[in-house]
Amino acid sequence: MDEMTQMMKELTETDGVSGFERSVRDKMAGYLEPLSDEILKDRLGSIVGKKTGNEGGPKVLIAGHLDEIGFLVTGITSKGFLKFQQLGGWWPHSVMSQRVKVKTRKGDYIGIVGSKPPHILEAAEREKVVPLKNMYIDIGARDAEDAKVMGVRPGDWIVPVSEFTTMRDDELWVGKALDNRAGCALAVEVMKRLQEQQHPNVLYAGATVQEEVGLRGATTIANLVEPDIAFALDVGVASDMPGQESQPSQTSVGEGPLMLLFDASMIPHNGLRDLVMDTAEELNIPLQVDAIPGGGTDGGKFHISGKGCPTLSFGFPTRYIHTHNAIMAKKDFDQAATLLAAVIQKLDWDLVNELFG
Repeated sequence: MDEMTQMMKELTETDGVSGFERSVRDKMAGYLEPLSDEILKDRLGSIVGKKTGNEGGPKVLIAGHLDEIGFLVTGITSKGFLKFQQLGGWWPHSVMSQRVKVKTRKGDYIGIVGSKPPHILEAAEREKVVPLKNMYIDIGARDAEDAKVMGVRPGDWIVPVSEFTTMRDDELWVGKALDNRAGCALAVEVMKRLQEQQHPNVLYAGATVQEEVGLRGATTIANLVEPDIAFALDVGVASDMPGQESQPSQTSVGEGPLMLLFDASMIPHNGLRDLVMDTAEELNIPLQVDAIPGGGTDGGKFHISGKGCPTLSFGFPTRYIHTHNAIMAKKDFDQAATLLAAVIQKLDWDLVNELFG
């Protein structure tokens, strides 16, 4: 397993849902510390490494987000089943009968999201999606008291169970939490590629907390760094699967990194968009684009920080996000790192002031 793939495996298999990102943050710190002049953390748990190219240059922030989607225990039934609240967006079809891990003060317990067997479903039930509020998690407890003895209590967090693997001779990465440990890994990889390179700015590379529940860490880390330019590093929605042919923008896994032209949280800065497009052409890197009417990234907070910060959302097409298993291409990640590193090497004050217009 090569170094990039190993980093992705370690990051995705580390558990950390929104509000409970400490283990992932510690893992990120281990990657960032050897590459950074200084490590900065905000009080919510976001983390960035600082790498100085030109002390007086513009501040450039590149960040993924640490949190993955998951659940939170909200109650225990009399028979010992767990009721839960989602953390981040789930489609109920993707949840039933899946394995999860309940994280308690006495250790981790495997649970199963319960579902009825088809033999006992009423005809009308077969045509409906079961709401998450009607679901429960079975951890094998005999009753409520047994669950409490096991250490389970409301507020404990729950994470999907899915081991990282690869497909097609390691060309494809598969696992939970690619959204958005892939963005976290990209921040590390870009900093790594700039270690022996000149860049006319001060780079802050790392990851935020609680993106999936409202872009919260993006607000606090931007307050801490006060960036002049920012890139939100995140996955995009691939549309190369059956049934997606009618999507306005067609994005494919393995066909190059992805830049968002629009989402519900931000209209990207046109000058920054052109800079990325032009640099991709110079490097002969295929660059895919997409516009999504719903959802958003940390860019939604980065771009309105301070007096305003030109921002772009940048990443890779990914299949099956917000489920137990997503798929992305190692090649897209590699090209994204090459492209973003080259863009950062251009961002001096002359160019940044030109972007400000």
